[in-house]
Amino acid sequence: MTSTTGEAATDQPAMIRLVLVDDDPLVRSGLQMILGGSPDIEIVAEAVDGEDALEKIERCQPDLVLMDVRMPRLDGVSATERILARHGENVRVVVLTTFDTDDLVMRALRAGASGFLLKDTPPARLVEAVRTAAAGQPILSPQITASLIAQVSGAPSGDRAAQARAQLALLSERELEVARAVGQGLSNAEISRSLYLSVPTVKAHVSRLLDKLDCANRVQVALVVHDAGEDT
Repeated sequence: MTSTTGEAATDQPAMIRLVLVDDDPLVRSGLQMILGGSPDIEIVAEAVDGEDALEKIERCQPDLVLMDVRMPRLDGVSATERILARHGENVRVVVLTTFDTDDLVMRALRAGASGFLLKDTPPARLVEAVRTAAAGQPILSPQITASLIAQVSGAPSGDRAAQARAQLALLSERELEVARAVGQGLSNAEISRSLYLSVPTVKAHVSRLLDKLDCANRVQVALVVHDAGEDT
């Protein structure tokens, strides 16, 4: 009997503790309805702005935050910067927006957000994205990555381009190849097939990229690659 109970417990999905942050109660209500019914997602708090979010996150210690970018008192970008400075990788932030080329989204990604979602994302995709982000994976498709970087960031300033090229100069040739692939939005499996490397080897290269480029996640690696002009 004990063994059976243990096996049943093992089959239970890991619970994702989630905080919703949006100043629109209708948006929060919709997200609550979509996400609250999933057996592996627990909405532990809702916040109405960035200041409220900081307080709720400190108290609830969630795994993931869905963060609106445009809010009164403290916007989502500033809140994201403070959350990640305080909690690091213990709390992941995904920004919510109504526009896929919002300049605030780009600022949030540079601050370390794990990705972004449009508020009209289909329910099934939204649930999948929450699970993906909670597992530590970025939630930008290759198409969205390319579109966002190209349309929002535009041409980098001379200083930013020079800094990015200096960062990439620290990489080995193979690491640079992997960085370019990350900049194209490819997954580890796709990079593995493209560069004829095993998936564990790709993961090891990506880990070294994050360290050498001082990036919090793959999205920031893609931004460095773009700024250096290596994504074409």
